[in-house]
Amino acid sequence: MTLNTVQTMKDFLPDDGCAGTLLARVWNPNGPFPGPMVVAVRAAGLFDVTEKWPTVADVLDEPNPAAALNDMGGTFVATVGEALANSALPASDSVLRFLAPVDVQVIKACGVTFADSMLERVIEERTKGDASGAGAVRAEITAVIGDNLQGLKPGSAPAMALKEVLKAKGWWSAYLEVGIGPDAEVFTKAPVMGAVGPGALVGIRSDSSWNNPEPEVVLAVNARGETVGVSLGNDVNLRDIEGRSALLLGKAKDNNASCAIGPFIRLFDATFGMDDVRQMTLDLQVAGDDGYALQGENQMSRISRDPLDLVAQTISAHHYPDGFMLFTGTLFAPTKDRDAPGAGFTHHVGDVVRIRNGWLGELCNQVTHAETAPPWQFGVRALMRNLAQRGLLG
Repeated sequence: MTLNTVQTMKDFLPDDGCAGTLLARVWNPNGPFPGPMVVAVRAAGLFDVTEKWPTVADVLDEPNPAAALNDMGGTFVATVGEALANSALPASDSVLRFLAPVDVQVIKACGVTFADSMLERVIEERTKGDASGAGAVRAEITAVIGDNLQGLKPGSAPAMALKEVLKAKGWWSAYLEVGIGPDAEVFTKAPVMGAVGPGALVGIRSDSSWNNPEPEVVLAVNARGETVGVSLGNDVNLRDIEGRSALLLGKAKDNNASCAIGPFIRLFDATFGMDDVRQMTLDLQVAGDDGYALQGENQMSRISRDPLDLVAQTISAHHYPDGFMLFTGTLFAPTKDRDAPGAGFTHHVGDVVRIRNGWLGELCNQVTHAETAPPWQFGVRALMRNLAQRGLLG
């Protein structure tokens, strides 16, 4: 498969270039012990800060991460363009390339945080994961509860009243419980070190016939439970497998190369903050080798639960000593037919997925099967051994 994830600098970087505080990771092929490097992304290039902060989590734990990173000069490594060009090639440890900007943090995710995607989860459940019946069930659901639940606050009195109506009709489900009930759905999207970065292949299981990308805002939360920055994410989703049973969520969500984060974390500073996150729109484009094209968007202004409420529902005292990255869910649920009338969208191997926001740049990946994506071999033990070999662990 020929990779087609080449990006221009204009696409890759935010609209304001490197005016914000951008934190990334790259693979450093040089020296006796090649390994990951924590870098600041600046107009002048990538600057290594690993000697001070061996992990991204160490940066996020600073009292003021953005100020600390800006005050740290670091060592020039390469231009952004050099690393970007290498990241569009098949993954190789012999070149300097971008990695996911996350290391020892747990990768968590929230689901059913938008009313539109909540309805799609109910459709998956009622069709038992069979895409051919989605159109009919979608029409049946909207006839019962409508197609616009925007503004309905989960756990509120109106939401609980709707719950009772739906239960009386026999329509209540696990997805409606977390969509309009008081408790958010929170799950582990991928193991620690399990995310892929910009330019990498993303994986769908070869036995899945109904799946899609999920463009999401990913919150960077430190060990104190403070949200200090955000990144872009693709929460690759297997709709047929989850549709058979909500208890198959792990198989639908956690597979080799099924979680993409990047291209960097934009730390909160004077140029960018949580209020900007709340108003973000993520633009998604999918381009297939068959000429199929899909556009969509994820409007954070339509989220049912505030991002910081999702953080509060995820964290508990003394539970995440290394912090966590939190996918916040998506409004996007594609229904545009691809292979058959009424079947909606599903990925083909070779699809190029681009997720972009003006504050966060662009995350670009190409789809393959999880079983044939490059095997994930550099885990937590490999990272600790590598940092020790390089004399970076105190």
